[in-house]
Order: sequence, then structure tokens, then C-alpha cells
Amino acid sequence: VSTQSTWGLFSPSVLVMEHQTERAYQKQDAVFENKKRVLGRAGKSGLRFVKNIGLGFKTPTEAKEGTYIDKKCPFTGNVSIRGRILTGVVKSLKMKHTIVIRRDYLHYIKKYNRFEKRHKNLSAHMSPCFRDVVLGDQVTVGQCRPLSKTVRFNVIRVAKQGGSKKQFKKF
Repeated sequence: VSTQSTWGLFSPSVLVMEHQTERAYQKQDAVFENKKRVLGRAGKSGLRFVKNIGLGFKTPTEAKEGTYIDKKCPFTGNVSIRGRILTGVVKSLKMKHTIVIRRDYLHYIKKYNRFEKRHKNLSAHMSPCFRDVVLGDQVTVGQCRPLSKTVRFNVIRVAKQGGSKKQFKKF
């Protein structure tokens, strides 16, 4: 089995092409890719921009070691988390990098001195660093700038939990 391919003549940074799935060339803005190579030195081919979003949230290892490129990712892109931090249950994974989460809450009715169950759906951008997300998982989202018409939040943590997607879980 030969390990050399048609890309064998180029530098190792060109070999990683699996993240080039869009029509436009995908690259991180903070990484300069055209650095001249010094002979005799093995350069670091895996240059990657990764940041700590703060607020006590850890950067996933997939964000540090992965090869994906997502300009809307809070860990590797140009998005800052500020404002509200919310939690919810994953309701839909049908969009490409966007999920719909369901937030359950109780609303007090003064006339009957009781609470009623209510919910809101919220669209959030989900970075490729969160791979194994399924329906029913508990996610934490942080507010960011508007990323599209309906998306103003970004997934920053995923907690695995089983159960139904439409069940009222909080109480």
C-alpha cells in the first residue's frame, strides 16, 4: 500500500483538505498560511487559532486539535460570548450548523394561585467541535452578536442526557 498521493509534492498544510467543503476557500482569519519555510527546520504545520471564551467554560479538545474551520465558532472564530447564558434541551438538529433548543419554564396565574407550564424555542449556532449531540441533550448557550436572522446564541457546553425531547424536565 503506497502512502504517497498526488498531494505528496506540496507542504503538509496543504494536505489537510477535508475542511474545504464550501465553494469559498475556508481559512481562519488569525492564521497566516503563506509563511516561507526555512530549510532544515520542521515547521509547525498545524497552526490553529483557539481562544478561551472565559466565564469558566473550558475549550473543547476538538476545538484545539481539530481541523474544522467555522468563523462563527466561539472557540476558533470571530464571535465573543456576552450577555445571557441559558440552558435548554436539544429539540431539532435538522439545520447544518444550527440547532433548536427548548427552554421550559413555569408561569404564575394569580387568579388561580397556580403555575402553568410554558416553553420557548431558541435557535443557536452549534460549532463542529461538538460532535455527538443527539436529541434530548442538555446544552448551555451563550448570547453573542446576531449570526443570522434568527440566531443570536452559540452553544458553549453539551451535557449528555437521555429522555424524550418534548418532556417537561426541569420540575
